[in-house]
Amino acid sequence: MSSCTKRCLILLEKCKNMKHLKQAHALVFTTGLENNTFALSRVLAFCSNPHKGSLTYACKVFDHIPHPTICICNTIFKAFILNGKFTSTIHVFTKVVVQNGLSPDNYTIPYVLKSCAALQSCSLGKMVHGYSSKSGLGFDIFVGNSLMAMYSVCGDMVGARQVFDEIPSLSVVSWTVMISGYARRGDVDLARFFFDEAPEKDRGVWGAMISGYVQNNCFKEGLYLFHLMQLTDIVLDESIFVSILSACAHMGALDIGIWIHRCLNQARLPLSIRLSTSLLDMYAKCGQLKLAKTLFDLMPKRDIVCWNAMISGMAMHGNGTSALELFTDMEKAGIEPDDITFIAVFTACSYSGMAYEGLRLLDKMCSTYKIEPKSEHYSCIVDLLSRAGLFEEAMTVIRRITSSSNGSQETLAWRAFLSACCNHGQAQLAELAAERLLQLENHSGVYVLLSNLYTAYGKHSDARWVRDMMKSKGADKAPGCSSVEIDGVLSEFIAGEKVHPQLEEIHLVLKKMHMQLDLNTPITRPKV
Repeated sequence: MSSCTKRCLILLEKCKNMKHLKQAHALVFTTGLENNTFALSRVLAFCSNPHKGSLTYACKVFDHIPHPTICICNTIFKAFILNGKFTSTIHVFTKVVVQNGLSPDNYTIPYVLKSCAALQSCSLGKMVHGYSSKSGLGFDIFVGNSLMAMYSVCGDMVGARQVFDEIPSLSVVSWTVMISGYARRGDVDLARFFFDEAPEKDRGVWGAMISGYVQNNCFKEGLYLFHLMQLTDIVLDESIFVSILSACAHMGALDIGIWIHRCLNQARLPLSIRLSTSLLDMYAKCGQLKLAKTLFDLMPKRDIVCWNAMISGMAMHGNGTSALELFTDMEKAGIEPDDITFIAVFTACSYSGMAYEGLRLLDKMCSTYKIEPKSEHYSCIVDLLSRAGLFEEAMTVIRRITSSSNGSQETLAWRAFLSACCNHGQAQLAELAAERLLQLENHSGVYVLLSNLYTAYGKHSDARWVRDMMKSKGADKAPGCSSVEIDGVLSEFIAGEKVHPQLEEIHLVLKKMHMQLDLNTPITRPKV
């Protein structure tokens, strides 16, 4: 290799921006390396960087290569994927690789399958599956894992399982993909089966199962698995911390959340925006708004998810004015709100009795930010109008939903309206809302709300009639559930169940408490 050639390749390796890249590329031509595979792949690789490269330039370079090798094709596929051009991957694969008879390797097929998954095209994925089998790559572990990932992302776990069973030598990635796939579909039992059967459990396998539990609202199970993971020597990563903090937020497990925060501080791990947002969301949902706000103020950078978490936390705990002030600060900071932001803002207005402010913000959402209202937004608006006693206005919004949306959106709005009617003692409107709701769904909450309203007004026969109807329709009420955290251990109690190992001791303590309360309660006499 000549000194000039070496200098050219070194320049390609040291490029920092497109100006440098173009200079180095010009040198490629002057040194006669315009058809050198390594030099061209370095040019394409630099251009693939979404932040400092140029996909347009990469495509021009690729189009001028008369006979691209499979290595060159793989490099342009990677560039397409990094820049979100998944259709381009399929097009080049078909026109250049397949039609020209190039032999794909175990990099080519995974790139193409990743594009199929991103496009949610299982049919294309199946065609690539058949092509890879004919090319002799059907049993390759990298191709197999990519096939499983494609099928699971597209919701075809039968196809993923078939590939899993056919691969002669599985890796931990194989087990992780299957666990994530079943969890994504909501089948946590099968996900747990694969977790238990995995011969080797690395951080990815543990993380996939913990995340799967949390994604499916099995927060207690996720926390329990986290405790088991602590007994191993596996080092936790950011994704696991985020999943556990989410479980803590939903379960109100503040002690565990604080412990995780201390672990992060002791390990001196830099708090990313994602991790900081998870921490402040946990503190906010556990009622520790001051801690959440302190963490929020200390963040050097904040994205929209972070702002939404802080606004939602304030709204949830009745700090409507503070939530709206934070929303204004967000706008001043140049952060554009999204649909989730406005759900939080409407909730804040609802809890604070600011109905007309909520309507003003609805108009701003539509006119200024061009966000199309969803069912959640309409439900919030119906709720805030109903809470303020503006039932006619709420009915107007519901009519708008009825004429322009599907049944599920209408159901959410009627639920909010029924709840507010019951709270305000609007029996006739409540009956109207209940009648419409029962046409849309057979939900126990409708019967319970209406029965409680009749009972409150002394209409006990009507209340019994509603309860009887509830039983005859098979709309059983889900049993109440509560949990308590003591020394980092969560205990859950479900109404009617008698499975807790310390149930007798708990009943004895409760009995003593009731007796003590009875002794300390003063006897009051009615005024004459």
